Amino acid sequence: MQAEIFIGIDVCKAWLDVAQLPAASDQSGVGVLRVNNDENGRAALVAQLKQLRPTLVVLEATGGLETALAGELCVAGVAVAVVNPKRVRDFARAAGILAKTDRLDAQVLAQFAQRMRPQVHALPDEQQQEITELVDRRAQLVAMRAQEKTRLATVKPVARKSVREHIEWLDARIKQIDRDLDSRLKESTVYRPKYELLGSVPGVGRVTITTLLSRLPELGTLQRKTVAALVGVAPFADDSGKRRGQRYIQGGRADVRSVLYMATLSATRCNAVIKAMYERLRAAGKPFKVAMTACMRRLLVILNAILKSRMPWSDKHAH
Repeated sequence: MQAEIFIGIDVCKAWLDVAQLPAASDQSGVGVLRVNNDENGRAALVAQLKQLRPTLVVLEATGGLETALAGELCVAGVAVAVVNPKRVRDFARAAGILAKTDRLDAQVLAQFAQRMRPQVHALPDEQQQEITELVDRRAQLVAMRAQEKTRLATVKPVARKSVREHIEWLDARIKQIDRDLDSRLKESTVYRPKYELLGSVPGVGRVTITTLLSRLPELGTLQRKTVAALVGVAPFADDSGKRRGQRYIQGGRADVRSVLYMATLSATRCNAVIKAMYERLRAAGKPFKVAMTACMRRLLVILNAILKSRMPWSDKHAH
């Protein structure tokens, strides 16, 4: 029986630091290898890992730099997990590892893989990758447009025409991406049913749907508490002894949470279930943010149930 092998890979733009940890508890067995982060370097590393057949390879999410390697490892049949860097940093501090270098980070990732066993990364299909890419690009253009609109209020007259023209160009590009996303989702045999089911919920619009389908592919497959924690709208307890502290939320997928907030804000006006819940919480003296967070969680749970049951919105979702 092959011994378990855990690999940690610290990803940067120029190179990859790779640490290997045998199953033995003696950490002196950790080795570190550095390869170039280019097509040839990744191909050689993937071939080596495929032959090694590690139990798990762990990478940090590094703003997209890890995407190519994670995808290539998945295609090669190597079990790989992409984790939140904060989790790894907290793990390192708990282990008393305060220093930080690329090589040391790779070793910490290998130890994290061995002890925490994070969930294996599922390779999204090409269609989902394209939709995610368009959603990301749309978010970038929207951010640029907001910056230009802010700049328009203070820019000198000599540059005002240029700023206005750029805003108009951004408007056109955003509309073009919206049309492209709509056509891709509505023409897809996989995504069209989900698009129509989510679209049946009052308050949930096109931007929310496309973000959920691209950024939360697990929607409809998880239990309600799990999906709430994944997005970051599940309350965490803060109790000690007889003290009962205030509940709070943290972590999760910020981009999903942002569009869910806007959808919930709309739903408090046009969705009977969410509106009633919001008004009840506010009448009970709950602060605006507390009431909104609770409504966000309720709306997310409803969306999850709709995809799981494959039944469109109806008043029964109030229960």
